[in-house]
Amino acid sequence: MNALKLDFFIIFCFLLRIPIPTASAQTENEGLFDNESPLKMALSGTLPPFFEDPSKTPRKYAQVLTHQDANGNKVEIPIEVSARGHFRRLLGHCSYPPLQLIFPKNEAQQSSIFKDQVKTKLVMPCRGDEYVIREWLVYKLYNLISPYSFRVRLVQLTLVDEERKKPIEPFYAFLLEEEKQMANRLKMLPLERKLPPNATQAEHFLKMAVFEYLIANTDWSVEHLQNIKLLTPDGKTVPIPVPYDFDHAGIVDAPYAKPAMELELGSVRDRRYRGYCLEDAQQFEPVIAQFNTLKDKIYQTFTDCSLLNPKYMKSTLLFLDEFYSTINNPKKWQKEFLYPCDPNGTGYVVIKGLRED
Repeated sequence: MNALKLDFFIIFCFLLRIPIPTASAQTENEGLFDNESPLKMALSGTLPPFFEDPSKTPRKYAQVLTHQDANGNKVEIPIEVSARGHFRRLLGHCSYPPLQLIFPKNEAQQSSIFKDQVKTKLVMPCRGDEYVIREWLVYKLYNLISPYSFRVRLVQLTLVDEERKKPIEPFYAFLLEEEKQMANRLKMLPLERKLPPNATQAEHFLKMAVFEYLIANTDWSVEHLQNIKLLTPDGKTVPIPVPYDFDHAGIVDAPYAKPAMELELGSVRDRRYRGYCLEDAQQFEPVIAQFNTLKDKIYQTFTDCSLLNPKYMKSTLLFLDEFYSTINNPKKWQKEFLYPCDPNGTGYVVIKGLRED
């Protein structure tokens, strides 16, 4: 397995033909997600157990997380790590499973940038870390669209297997903000309740659903809380949906991603609007206006990223061109966004989606 992981890294670097960017130092008062530069981080311990844990409830394994503080000093934090998810962990699709970093309160943690972390998701490469970088950029895109979004931090990760005493070549992963921390930051409360999509705030649902259409992601459902979190200011007010987990989106184009059979799509690159039936097309107009206002920044999210290989960059810009061609043609976008009203189509189909990672 380790040789395969190393091959992925070598091939990825060869395709990019660029050096790994330098991760700048974190300033003393910054939080984990306040810095845009990649965080150099290492996990050391016995690695195979949690990479190959097939149990229904994954066990926790002791690890040491290492990074540098604002002064360049080495910081070592004892933590626990467990595998998480289903699709990428149990079905043999990936070289690495998604991980959860569990932070017991200790002095080393409290004086580090991880001081506020409790259980933090670490998104690992499945089939090479270029797909991790693509998904990380999708989160950055949605940060442009809505403040009600998860923050992410790209990581240059080194794994040190204590039994082998030799580190695996570093690769990219990213840390995902905890749901409760996101809610606290936004002065909101998480709502764990399955609702029909039209029971959420329409303005926020529409921009979220159009965003999912932009990235060609159909693996989400408000009804089943599939890759969707709900936020409310008081537990009673109509909630706001927050999307996450975009590795099955067409814009990421992961080799294992496939659309649900119920949608009758040939590829994850085929867009399908998955909102509810809304016959008043004028409600989409302010959403379309926002996406047009953000057009340059959306393109720049990709063009400013030196980690993307030229072939993917070219195809992604064309993919974005197709989206903007649609939303700036009233006949096209009305056909797409009113599709859930067609009783003969699949836009109204409620699917649970793929198992959550």
